[in-house]
Amino acid sequence: MKILLLVDDYLPHSTKIGAKMMHELAIELVKKNHSVAVATPDFRINTQYELAIIDGVQVYRFQCPNVKDESKLKRAINETFLSWFAWKNLRPVFNKKKSFDLIIYYSPSIFFGPLVSKLKKKWNSKSYLVLRDVFPQWVIDHGLIKERSLIAAYFRKFEKLNYKAADKIGLQSPKNQEWFNSKFKLDHKTEVLFNWSNEEPLNNISNFYRKKFKLEDKIVFFYGGNMGEAQDMMNLVRLAQNFKEDESAHFVFAGSGNEVDLIKNAISQNDLNNLTLLEPVSQEEYRKMLSEFDIGLFSLHKDHTTHNFPGKLLGYMAQGLPILGSVNPGNDVINIIQDAGAGFVSVNGEDDILLRNAKQLISESFRSQKGTNSSALLKNKFSVEAAVSYILN
Repeated sequence: MKILLLVDDYLPHSTKIGAKMMHELAIELVKKNHSVAVATPDFRINTQYELAIIDGVQVYRFQCPNVKDESKLKRAINETFLSWFAWKNLRPVFNKKKSFDLIIYYSPSIFFGPLVSKLKKKWNSKSYLVLRDVFPQWVIDHGLIKERSLIAAYFRKFEKLNYKAADKIGLQSPKNQEWFNSKFKLDHKTEVLFNWSNEEPLNNISNFYRKKFKLEDKIVFFYGGNMGEAQDMMNLVRLAQNFKEDESAHFVFAGSGNEVDLIKNAISQNDLNNLTLLEPVSQEEYRKMLSEFDIGLFSLHKDHTTHNFPGKLLGYMAQGLPILGSVNPGNDVINIIQDAGAGFVSVNGEDDILLRNAKQLISESFRSQKGTNSSALLKNKFSVEAAVSYILN
């Protein structure tokens, strides 16, 4: 079968978990003897498109303005034209006689819908939407835009086009599917498709980062990835602040996003010498950090009404790290992690419980037990083989 993957960010340039997941999916499909191509925007290229072969996958990078590291307004404008730029610049590829049988597209972004609809009609193919963030719902939940505003209506229009283009929609948890079906009445299209990873633990004995940041004798709580409103990074900053007097622990954050300045200001104003903030790092560096540090952190804003399962947890599990986080009320990631004994997840805002959970993980034997369970959870529930099976079925 010929399969086309659409994603707004891809390896090797990206550090985003979505890019990594889609590449792992592509590799697994190639292993199953399918012909796989990826179409992804790239503002760095000067031609209509460039073709590279990565691990047996044909990667078509089409010329498009930056859809990631821009102001909110400029990013919204650039993403609006994502389908248009893809069609315009990849037309020589799309017009080839050998059409694609299946289109797998990843959201975010919500703006691939028009392209998918056009290609489905052209090729008479099927489509599968891997839906991870329900946008614009989370920005409405946070009060960044109003439910009945023009901008919300604009985003909702593209969101509905995105869902309409899909024959099947894979949501990342049972609670998320339940919420989505009640909101959009698309029960006939939806199923649970858990996040996935095929990573093996990295055996790294150099301790490069521990030595670099003078953390050899510390228990390191590590957060890697996006640092925006959806994550509510001040939630984790408060945890570091509450640990300020405990010299056995240190916090390391690595990534980018529009809450980075908030973190910098908090470090400065509160003299948080137990928190190190780093620029985004490559996937290779990120994995090395995971292999050296002790506990994987995550956070979701308390006002979310959807129930995301953050992709970064896969990396923590792959490395056998115990997981510590706090999320919006009712999120089923709480039960998934805690029922597996892979760590602790509490409700965002319950700072005393988050602190108590963190202090339990200072014990080496306790961390080891939770870390072993974390690794087992990945293998049992979040394999790339399972994801491919669901999608192809």
